[in-house]
Amino acid sequence: MAFRRFLRGTVPWEQLEGVVQAVIERYDEPAAHVTFLEAENWLSTPLVVNDQWFVKVITGQNSLVHTLLTAGRNIGAFSSGTEGFFEHFGTPYEMAEHELAATQRMREIGVNAPEPIEAFEYDGMGVLVLEYIPDFEPLDDLPAETVERHSPTVFDFLHRMHEDGLAHGDFRCENVLVAHDDLYFIDATSVREAAISDARAYDLACALGALEPLIGAPAAVSAAACHYDTSELLAAEEFLDFVNIRPDHDFAAAEIRGAVEKRA
Repeated sequence: MAFRRFLRGTVPWEQLEGVVQAVIERYDEPAAHVTFLEAENWLSTPLVVNDQWFVKVITGQNSLVHTLLTAGRNIGAFSSGTEGFFEHFGTPYEMAEHELAATQRMREIGVNAPEPIEAFEYDGMGVLVLEYIPDFEPLDDLPAETVERHSPTVFDFLHRMHEDGLAHGDFRCENVLVAHDDLYFIDATSVREAAISDARAYDLACALGALEPLIGAPAAVSAAACHYDTSELLAAEEFLDFVNIRPDHDFAAAEIRGAVEKRA
């Protein structure tokens, strides 16, 4: 636990106060009401200001962890027989700036995402400001029948990104928010454009693996097949074992393979 806390790191209170003060000054707010969000987030400290702005504070420690995660994921990609495709950004501000741009691009192609406001640097940290979506629930907190009803939209959004040359890179159900029965994608990471084909297959494997424990392999594969052809599903199969060794994924890879091969 101590090592996990070390990796995650904490932002000194005076720095957080400074970030919040900078936010309210930028938006001409007379005062700030701050809510800290409970999240297993290794890459930022998330908070909400005045129930309007979702703010992610990214430190040098978060950037270091991102470096380690990126290296580990690329090693896993090599073990799957493909070149590593994850990218790391050199500074906390560059991480914030990338997520801002990725969020804007998702919205431009019709993928629901929080409205991007801005990214700025404060005291060596990156600060990302997005629209705050109230009353949301992560997809995996919903009943199975609700998840199954939303699953075609999950693959629709993912397919829109892939058709536009984007990849999410970190698809988990906690990165899919549901508010007032609408889905929102958050927390897209960065992949190398030269390896976009492998990154798409990896995304699809992640989505199948995330949904299988919630709705079962046949339903997950059926939803994916609304937007992906058999060759794309078979390509995703190659990444199932790699995805399944991640500590934040746990699914029946054999069940997914069986459902894909039955469809093929």
